[in-house]
Amino acid sequence: MTALTDRSHQLRAILVGDEPAAWDDAGFTVVDSALRVGTTIVVLDPDLPSGIARADIAGLDGDVDGLPIGPIETPADLPHGHRNRVRGFDHLVAMSHSIQRTSTMLIDAGLELRRTRTFPAGDGTRRQDFFWLGDVILELVGVEDATSNEPASLWGLALECDDLDAAVVELADGIGAAKKAVQAGRRIATIRTRELGVSVPIALMSPHPQRDNG
Repeated sequence: MTALTDRSHQLRAILVGDEPAAWDDAGFTVVDSALRVGTTIVVLDPDLPSGIARADIAGLDGDVDGLPIGPIETPADLPHGHRNRVRGFDHLVAMSHSIQRTSTMLIDAGLELRRTRTFPAGDGTRRQDFFWLGDVILELVGVEDATSNEPASLWGLALECDDLDAAVVELADGIGAAKKAVQAGRRIATIRTRELGVSVPIALMSPHPQRDNG
C-alpha cells in the first residue's frame, strides 16, 4: 500500500505538556520523560502548557494554519512494550474552526488528502479529512462550511493495541468500556485521561482486521 511506504511526511514525534507519571499511570512505559508508540515518540514536558505543544513531521517545518509543527529532540532506544497493550499510533487528531481553509493549507504544504467523511451533527454537518503522515493518519475535524479566524489545533490521539480487552482489564477504572468503533470490524475504548492527569484525549483501538489476517 503506497501510503504506508511513503515516509516523506512521517510523524516522528509529538511534544505534550504533561507529567511523565500521569502517562505511566495510563499504562505507558515512560523512560527519560518519553515513550515510543510504533515509529512515533511522545515527549513529555510538564513545564509546557497542557495539551499537544508541537508535532515533528518529516518534510514540514513551521506552523500550518496554527498547527504547531517543528523539530523535537527525542531520546534513543526507547522500549516498545506498554502495560496497556499499545503497539502502534493510529490517528493524530486535529481540530479546525475553518476546515476547508486548514485542509487547503495542509495540501499546499505537501500532504495528500486521502479521504473525506461527513455526517450530521446537531444543526450542522461534521466533516473529517484524512491525511497520511507516513504510517500515522492525521484526522482533521471541523464543521462543514464553518469559517473563523481562529487557528487549528492538535487535539488527541487514537492508538492501536494488540488486545483491547486486556487493556481494559489492566487499566480498570482508568478506562471506559470497549464498544464498536466507526471503522468496520474494530472496537474502541477511551482512557479516562482527566482522572489520570493526562491532558490529551486518548482512545485505544483494536487492530485493523486486514492486519490481523495478513
